[in-house]
This record gives sequence, structure tokens and C-alpha cells, in this order.
Amino acid sequence: MYPLQGAFFMNTVDVSVVVTTRNEERHIAACLESVRRQKTFPREHIEIIVVDNHSTDGTVGIARRMADAVYSHGPERSSQRNFGVEKSRGKYALVLDADMTLSDGVVRECCDLCEHEGHIALFIPERVTGTGFWIRVRDFERVFYNATCIDAVRFINREVFLKSGGYDLSLTGPEDWDLDRRLAGAGTFGIVSSPLFHNEGAFSLGSYLQKKAYYAGNFDAYAAKWGTHDPVIRKQLGFRYRYYGVFIEHGKWTRLIRHPVLTLGMYALRFMVGVLYLARVKHNGS
Repeated sequence: MYPLQGAFFMNTVDVSVVVTTRNEERHIAACLESVRRQKTFPREHIEIIVVDNHSTDGTVGIARRMADAVYSHGPERSSQRNFGVEKSRGKYALVLDADMTLSDGVVRECCDLCEHEGHIALFIPERVTGTGFWIRVRDFERVFYNATCIDAVRFINREVFLKSGGYDLSLTGPEDWDLDRRLAGAGTFGIVSSPLFHNEGAFSLGSYLQKKAYYAGNFDAYAAKWGTHDPVIRKQLGFRYRYYGVFIEHGKWTRLIRHPVLTLGMYALRFMVGVLYLARVKHNGS
């Protein structure tokens, strides 16, 4: 671990946390407070940037009280993130959604790992929080994806990010997968042990499927960009890996056996998403 005073802390800002918002007054305070309370990393070396997409609720007012800079920019998350990183001053950028919170030591662990191991980007394990059985199922499912091609890096060397061109503005949904593909050519990725928490509240099946359908609308464009026969594309969008491989590789299959009820719930959700995706493919092909 680096000392609080030393070679690493040469710049005024070492980490810029970019949070994108749109009508997030219910979540934004908890998100920003989790960044401000990083106990093992000096607050003066963290820059908090909120990029708001024209909220009509109290989001901007809360953000102005808690963030270092608040900007208005749209029209989509990718554009907001690119804008925030461009405005940032840190050596590293950490991109967050407004309904996410950080565990207390995650920023320090990210910096230590990148500085010691030379990684250009890091995965941060994600835990899903909220209420009800289906949230437990969502959390159970999400753990299988950590540091796989289904996941996406969140802590990124700013210079490398800018050289890559950032998120592809023509994609909404798989834009984070696309960025990972381009960043991979510039260096290695790692994963920290400290998690972030994604607050999904009370689970709504209709809202969940609607969100999946919205993001799936760009899968064709993403696949066309890299080629439908590309091995990573085949894993990310194909049945074999998404419904089988990712859940059993590296001994992860033992979790399925230990938690049979959650496993059945997870596959029920995966089945509904799969039916929705196949229906969309059939509709587009007709």
C-alpha cells in the first residue's frame, strides 16, 4: 500500500469519479457520500464530477452540494461519461451510475493494484441490493459475471481512455463491452476484492424486461462492428456461454449446487430474457 504522502500523490487529483444522472434524487446522495467517505484515500485527491442529463427533479441541487463539479450534458449515458472524463483531471477515472455506492476501501485498492501491477483498467465486483426474492436472484446471478466478458471495467487510466476515443456513441447497452475490447489492446485488466453496490430497489419484472429489451436493441450494431463470428461476440451474445459456460467455469458450478432455489430463479429470468431476445430477432427478420 502506498503511504498517504509519497510519490503517487503528486497531483492535486489522482482519481476522478464520474457519475451520470437523470432524475436520480432518490439515489444520488448515497452515491456521492460513498465516494466522499473513502476512509483509506485522501479526499483532496479525489475529484467528484456529476454529469446530469437535464433532470427535472432535485438531482442537480443535491449534486451541487456534494460534488466538485456538476455539468449538464446528454443525450445518453455514453456521451455523459465521455464528457465527464474529458473534463476530469485525475490520473484515473472511475465511472459510476447514480444508483451505485462504493465500499469504503475500493478507491485505495484500485489505485494500489494499478500502480503495483501496471494495469490500465480494473473490474470492480458488483453486488445487487434491494428488497425481495428476485433481488437475491439478481445478486446471485451478477456474481458469476465478475471479470468475465459479460462484465465491464469501471476504473480506467484516463490517458488510455481518451486515446481509445471513449465510449462509442452509436451504441447504447453494449458500449461498455465495446470499450473493453478497444482498451484491451493497450494493456492488462485486473479485478479488486472490494465491491460496489448496485441498488435496484424493489424488483419489477416488467421494468427489468423492458430495460433488457432496450439495451438489446443495439446488440446487432455491436455484433456487426466486431463480426458475428468473433469469439468474444459469440460468448457475449451466444446461448452456450451466457446460459451455461459462465456459470460453470473455474469451479463456479459449485455455487449452483449449493443454492438450488436461487439457481432455478436465475434460469427462470434468463429464460424470459432469452424469449424476449429471440422474439426481437424474429421481428427484425420478418
